[in-house]
Amino acid sequence: MIDRILVTRIKGYVLLLLYLCAWLIPFSSRAQNTVIKAGHLFNFRTGEFSQDQTVLVKEGKILAVGRNLPYSRTDTLIDLSNAWVLPGLIDCHVHLTTNFPYRNLSLAQAYTTESSSLRALRGGHVAGQLLRGGFTTVKEIGNDANYASADVIKAINHGWLAGPHIVYAGKIIAPYGGQTSGVNSEHEHLWDFEFIDADTPDEIKKAVRKNIYYGATVIKLVSGDNAYYNVEDIQAAVQEASKTGLKVTVHVMGGPAARNAILGGAAAIEHGFDLDDELLRLMHKRGTFLVGTDFSFANWYAYGMDSTAAHQLESRGIDRLQRAYKSQVKLAFGTDIIVDLPGLNRLQTNLKELQTWKLAKIPAAYTLQTMTLYAAELLGVGETRGVIAPAYWADIIALKSNPLADITRVEQVKFVMKKGKVVRLD
Repeated sequence: MIDRILVTRIKGYVLLLLYLCAWLIPFSSRAQNTVIKAGHLFNFRTGEFSQDQTVLVKEGKILAVGRNLPYSRTDTLIDLSNAWVLPGLIDCHVHLTTNFPYRNLSLAQAYTTESSSLRALRGGHVAGQLLRGGFTTVKEIGNDANYASADVIKAINHGWLAGPHIVYAGKIIAPYGGQTSGVNSEHEHLWDFEFIDADTPDEIKKAVRKNIYYGATVIKLVSGDNAYYNVEDIQAAVQEASKTGLKVTVHVMGGPAARNAILGGAAAIEHGFDLDDELLRLMHKRGTFLVGTDFSFANWYAYGMDSTAAHQLESRGIDRLQRAYKSQVKLAFGTDIIVDLPGLNRLQTNLKELQTWKLAKIPAAYTLQTMTLYAAELLGVGETRGVIAPAYWADIIALKSNPLADITRVEQVKFVMKKGKVVRLD
């Protein structure tokens, strides 16, 4: 971390020097920059807000950050003097293309009634919601039909749609049956719509290669639903993915499946609702991230649980989140929502999970870091996103009030910039 901060500072000094030299050139001969006046700017090192800062943006990237930086009268000025300015938020577990009816989940129905093209259209719609709500980067974790999200990504890159930067898992790799249950033999492989069966290290390697071919930039395994992978299975995925610089994340709840994922070198565990203290200590030792998908009562109830079960699951999640934080496990924010709450869109439903973080008494500053700095580290974009610093992409948002007083204020977005382009300015 110290080396990274030192490199960032050196980059900043060099870029600032270049900017000051360029400032001496007549205004008419310089490219127009964007100048953001930030009344309160999130400091990723301290978890606090620095006051009265200026952010200079040039060609999509941050040129300099500081107080009273010089700029040209011809530059574009954005006045956020009365706002709380943050790096763009990151959600490390989204399902852009999936939405089930309230309290009525049915994988089989979705597989037989929703085409990949319909799923892609939904994905583009949800991607726009997330971007306008301040999430400039997300990890699309699968359950997206026949690589529907790959086309959403292409549409965003072509400029046809507005959406976040997407780290993409492709189809989910799992032991036979994926995450389905009770499918009769006459409909064997119905789950191939969203899963790849892989039951040996060689099959796992082939599945990794297939996903990469279709655009995956992260690999997701499921372990423990129908059967669980051993350490060698996880290692096969990690080794194959690493050949192209990709990381592996594993959907797992706890027990031996979680232990094998950790020892096998997975970058993260998704969910981990049943992680005990021993496993959390092992995660801390190995540097394994937890993407906890910490549902609130309302989220659990939406999935079809009765009130008693929803309260119990919420309480269990709060306890696991508290223990993970106290164990100093690396945490990255992720939501996992596939059922929107009545009257709310996907963004608003996702953010209900912040209630769990509040109930777990996780400091708001740390929660913000899990949504920016630490999330970027997990996704492998920590050198370009997740902080507001020189040489990083200008993914910047602003809130109407101080989120350190109440983390749910991240809902109050008034400004969004992605790679230097203004997406929203209220």
